[in-house]
Amino acid sequence: MEALKWELKGAIKDPQSITAQWTPTNQALIDGVQVKEVKNVLKNNGHLTEIYREDWGLDDLHVSQIFQVSLLPGGISAWHAHEITTDRIFVNTGSIKVVLYDGREGSPTFGKINEFRCGALRPMLIVVPPKVWHGVQNFTSQPASLLNIVDKAYQYNDPDHWRIPLDTEEIPYTFS
Repeated sequence: MEALKWELKGAIKDPQSITAQWTPTNQALIDGVQVKEVKNVLKNNGHLTEIYREDWGLDDLHVSQIFQVSLLPGGISAWHAHEITTDRIFVNTGSIKVVLYDGREGSPTFGKINEFRCGALRPMLIVVPPKVWHGVQNFTSQPASLLNIVDKAYQYNDPDHWRIPLDTEEIPYTFS
């Protein structure tokens, strides 16, 4: 029996993007970046999600401050980096795109971009080392928020917070 034609002109087969264990295959991490996907535990009255555990072994830094950032639908906060502070980003409400850029000359991943879509449906903790530029975007039509679990609390008189414009040509990425 002859197979019927079904493939249309210009069709391209998707490459593998995830393993059977749900590990992304298309993204090597920026040097120093750690990611821990976690699972929700269903309960009789809702669900429980672990946000951070020292025994995950992602880093050996202490927790100095935890704060929440809320983003309106389509809201973007980019680009920023820290000279000495490590961010640990966890999206706790909605869905947010977290984008990292390695602008560290001499880094084995210099010039590399990492993009993660995470949130309540796909919880993960992303450890962003110092000097890695990052930005976040709520890419949905609902409010979203993230928690940041930093190793060095914000210093009001001398912030370790560096910014460049969202539309900079220094980073080869455009938020859509």
